[in-house]
This record gives sequence, structure tokens and C-alpha cells, in this order.
Amino acid sequence: MGFIMETQALTKTYGKKDACKDINIQIREGEIYGLIGRNGAGKTTIMRIISGLSRATSGTYSLFGKTGAEMRKELRNVGVLIEHPGLYPKLSARENLKIKCIGMGVDSSDEYIKSILNTVGLENVDNKKGAGSYSLGMRQRLGIGLALVGDPKMIILDEPINGLDPQGIVEIRHTLAKLRDEKGITIMISSHILDELGKLADSYGIIHEGKLLDQFTAEELHKRCGQFVAIRTGDNEKAVSLLQKAGIQNIETDNDGLIRVSEHLDESDRMAKAIVNANIPLKEIYINDISLEDYYLSVTGGEHNG
Repeated sequence: MGFIMETQALTKTYGKKDACKDINIQIREGEIYGLIGRNGAGKTTIMRIISGLSRATSGTYSLFGKTGAEMRKELRNVGVLIEHPGLYPKLSARENLKIKCIGMGVDSSDEYIKSILNTVGLENVDNKKGAGSYSLGMRQRLGIGLALVGDPKMIILDEPINGLDPQGIVEIRHTLAKLRDEKGITIMISSHILDELGKLADSYGIIHEGKLLDQFTAEELHKRCGQFVAIRTGDNEKAVSLLQKAGIQNIETDNDGLIRVSEHLDESDRMAKAIVNANIPLKEIYINDISLEDYYLSVTGGEHNG
């Protein structure tokens, strides 16, 4: 699976201040990529450049393997929701979508609009009410619906769950997972609600003070942050063999000599007893449970202030 979007040393400077500097991001086709960072870290700047809404001071980026003029033609295949959805408050969801369809010169039939409403969970919306009367969650889902007009291959969403109540956050999360899993749409999403992003994204990038500090997949994150029994012994080879004979299979040993057991987390006492009874020196055993937010803080070395 190739990269659908790549940036090369992307930099945006305002006066003497770099809003983002030397950003190298790779997003795979069909994944949800979570961009993590505080307000002012440079997330929105990066998204605006990739969306074609702002021009980079230096550096380049490619979309769908194309650059330059060829890439600019491909911007029609990128849906965008940055900051607040641009809604006509007195018009219904259906009418807002119809105007966007006509403006883009794409299918504006009732059937097409209905399919978008269904995708974002607004199929039962009251078409007599204007979008200005909708809840914040409904307005955000309509914003995502507007980004889907024209059937883009990729959508870019800046803080789509910001300010939502727990139910609204769950609904948006389900909507985005559905777009990825059922329609194969690649999604780039920024958020400072890291607990929710940790349940959704396939890959992550950490932006801090305009720089990309780290980039990793969900699988790599799980290894770094996921919950596991951490065991350190005087004879790891013997300990691993012992645990495997006890029916425990999901075991890895990292470069630092730490055994990671990613199953039977509630049986760490049984593991410890088995190791000690086998006369293997047990140096330490504990449950490792680091969240995405904990990892973010360890990388940025500061307080998470949204």
C-alpha cells in the first residue's frame, strides 16, 4: 500500500517565525492519520498547505504520487473541513449539500445527497429546520458531509471533535471509521483529544512548536504505549520458554532485555510464581499501561494544554 500524500521539508514562515519547519509526513492510502499537537503547534498550517488553502514558504508535497501543476488538479480529490463548517444556517442539511454540489459541478440529485446524509448519519434530519438550529455534533457531521461532496479520495479534518459532548465524539468516530472501512477514504485528522484519537487512527505524527518530533503507526504505538506485563529476569530465554509452555504466546523481548506479554494481563502473579519456582532470577514484573497522551507528553517534554 503506497503513500497517498507525502511532504518534503515543508516550511511556512510568517515574518521571522516558522509556523512549521522541515515537515516530512507520509500518509498511506486508506488509513486514518492523526496529527497531534497543542494549539499553535502548526497542525492547521500544515493542513491548510496540503489542502491548497495556503502556500508553503519552502518545501514541497505530493498528492496521489503527483507534484506541481499535475498535483493541483488532484486537489479536487481532497475534501476539507478546517475550522468551522461553512454552513448556511437558515438552510437545511440537504440544501447546504445541494449548493456545494452545484458549486463543484458534481451530481446534485436527491439520491446523491441522500447517500451523503446516510453516510454521515443525518438521514433522518428534519429538512424543515435550518442547519443553524442543529447541535454542534450534527453541524460537524454535516461539515464532514460537505467535505465528501465530489467523492474525494482523501479528506482533511481539523479538530472535528473539538467541543463535542461524549455522544457526539462517539458518533464522529464511528462515521470516520465507516468512511475508511467501507469507502476506503484516506483521512487526515488533527485533535488534542488524544484518548479518542488513540481509538481511531492507524498512524500518528506529533507536531510540537512547528516541528515533527515523531511519526509512528498504531502497531508501533501499541508496542510503545500499549498495556502489557513487563518482566525482567536473569535468564530471559528460559523465562520465555517457561511462559510459552504455560500457554502464553503473545510474548516479545525488546532490545533492552524487557519481556513484554500482551495477553493474560490479569495473571501477572501466576507468571511471577512460575518464574520464581523455576529458579529463574526475577528482577521486576509490572503492568505497563501508557496512554497515547502519556507518550505524547514524554516526547514533547511538557504539559498537555490542548
